[in-house]
Amino acid sequence: MHHKEMKIQIIHETYYSFDGKVFLEPHYLRFRPRSTSYYELDSYSLSLGAQPAGQKVIRDEENNLIDFCWFDGKTDSFNLKSVSIINTRDHNPFSFIVHPQAYSQLPFSYNEREMDLLGPNLQKQSTTSDLIDYGAQVMQEAGNDTVQFLTKLTFQLHQDFKVVYREEGFPLIPDKTFSLKSGSCRDLSWMQINVLRHFGIAARFVSGYFYFDMEVPSYELHGWVEVFLPGAGWIGLDPSHGMLTGNTHFPIASSAYYENTMPVSGGYRGAATSNLKTKLTIEVLTS
Repeated sequence: MHHKEMKIQIIHETYYSFDGKVFLEPHYLRFRPRSTSYYELDSYSLSLGAQPAGQKVIRDEENNLIDFCWFDGKTDSFNLKSVSIINTRDHNPFSFIVHPQAYSQLPFSYNEREMDLLGPNLQKQSTTSDLIDYGAQVMQEAGNDTVQFLTKLTFQLHQDFKVVYREEGFPLIPDKTFSLKSGSCRDLSWMQINVLRHFGIAARFVSGYFYFDMEVPSYELHGWVEVFLPGAGWIGLDPSHGMLTGNTHFPIASSAYYENTMPVSGGYRGAATSNLKTKLTIEVLTS
């Protein structure tokens, strides 16, 4: 699938309703797509139902743009609507080189400065040998070629695992996803991240939007993986679709820690229970 230049509109609506009045704590909101080499954010607006006392765009520790807002008074609902207009450019995900050459074969080691900067993206979770063997098998088939391995592993996960939808919750631990042979996009991504880290490749979690033609449009916030290769920078891998990310993947936030990519982070004070509804529409305005 190859898309040339397009103008795309993304409308993401989130509705929290509470069965009583609550006081909203300060919130971190992550809905703003970040510009990349293959698209630019033409315009972005975020409207909040509950008028915040203050709102500021900030950059977090990993350089993600966040809308931070704080509130006064009580409310029984919290509604958010973000509208993004994006201009995409033609993009070949393979147009990069790995430099220095040593990084094009596995195993490799990052240099000391890279290790310092990439630290959290290399932290391994303990995983069973089955999952590691699965990765090692793919690496062998790729002849230890770094780019071949990344491409093959992403495709293999897409082949061997069933993608299921799960609206909320943290990703399952990698071993659980591996034994189920199925998972949501974030489960598969988190599992792939941990396999990559095991082999010494810096990997992080990305949340964002993915546009593709559907007969009956039904879009969800999407999750995928980015790996760091010197010379190439951060490269996107989407295990749910078995591909390197192209110009219809729109990242919002990337982090070594899944929690730091969630669209809404923040609590509330009050005895009420909350109910969440979301709606996401993505459409091509002109092509």
